[in-house]
Amino acid sequence: MTNTSAVRPQADRAAVAHAVLSALAAVRDPELDRPVTELGFVAHCTVTETGVARVRLRLPTYFCAPNFAFLMVADADDAVRGVPEVTGADVQLVDHFAADVINAGVAARSGFVASFADEAAGELDELRADFLRKAVLAGADRVSRAMVAAGTDPSRLADLTLGDAPAGPDTDRLRARRTELGLPAADTDPLLVDATTGAAVEAAELRTYLGRARLTRVSQEANTGVCIGMLRARYGNEVTT
Repeated sequence: MTNTSAVRPQADRAAVAHAVLSALAAVRDPELDRPVTELGFVAHCTVTETGVARVRLRLPTYFCAPNFAFLMVADADDAVRGVPEVTGADVQLVDHFAADVINAGVAARSGFVASFADEAAGELDELRADFLRKAVLAGADRVSRAMVAAGTDPSRLADLTLGDAPAGPDTDRLRARRTELGLPAADTDPLLVDATTGAAVEAAELRTYLGRARLTRVSQEANTGVCIGMLRARYGNEVTT
């Protein structure tokens, strides 16, 4: 059992804080599909003498959607509590109009509906799944475009498998998002699949599918640029992304 009363030296606390930041790197903005650490959303991360991790999250605007914010704060809280050396988590959203409600709801583990009793229509599982489907589409475009640029005939994409895709971060990311959704993600599975059903994309559907994938990827990357720019405008030199 962890001794929560022991006073930890500064070097130990710094090592635990590093472990906490590593854990937070697995937490993503659901819409942008980028880690909150890369986006500059982690404003503060320290560990107290008794091993409690204090994390402060910030967003590009005061009015960012509460449902997105709730997901990120809840995921960050789970990630921090999962670090073995941490004895407690104090994860809070700051500078946001709904911060008090979100922080209280996440701390109490009461869920989104209970936190926003008269305003929320439902929990956020389907919202998370919707963004994962968009991430699969955007990932399919990234991988496919790289393959075509390297000489693959575009008309053959519907016949290829994930194992035919070049090894690298984009393929790994696509495979990971498909796995999160429960879609087929083995080397022998189709390179292009319907992001809802997991069915292979047929040759007759290829042009429409690739067009939608490209639009999704461009929209995702444009939103990422806007959010990073707004965060920089809001916090200036404090942002190091």
